[in-house]
Amino acid sequence: MKRLIAPVAVCAVVGALGVSGSAQADQMSITPAAYLGADVMFWNFDPQGSSSAESEALRLRAGMQFNDYFAIEGHLATGGSDSIGGVDIDLDYLAGIFAKGFLPVSREFRLYALLGASEVSFNDVTFNGDDSESGFSGGVGAEFDLSRNLSLGADYIRYLDEDNFTFDGFSLGATYRF
Repeated sequence: MKRLIAPVAVCAVVGALGVSGSAQADQMSITPAAYLGADVMFWNFDPQGSSSAESEALRLRAGMQFNDYFAIEGHLATGGSDSIGGVDIDLDYLAGIFAKGFLPVSREFRLYALLGASEVSFNDVTFNGDDSESGFSGGVGAEFDLSRNLSLGADYIRYLDEDNFTFDGFSLGATYRF
């Protein structure tokens, strides 16, 4: 009996997405499409009990949007530096993978939520002896279509929320759908 619960749950979720997708099919017209995006990311590294480091980075995104409501998206970011108490904090890289759920507000405008996992590495900063730290990530954002293939967007993502620090990013950028 327990072996049937997971397949039945997956079928129920897929069916519900299909029904809700057909209910608003006339509102949106996104078919499965790959996309690329480039953003300016304003990041904040906030160690507990110390001042925070803030800077800008370049973030690249790639994904596959399967319908008007769901996409899978990957993030890569690098750049920016600040210092905390004389210690330089340089973002070596950020890598993340996300499930992205959309809420269409109008034909051109939609809100979205991201949930996934990320890994972050800073030059000359260690996390319990490791060069990088990884964990669950989540955020929210909005997109506005300028044309069928081009949109502008903004999002806020908490990439890492650890006991001794947080790492957040606010991004502004453009996305091109193929």
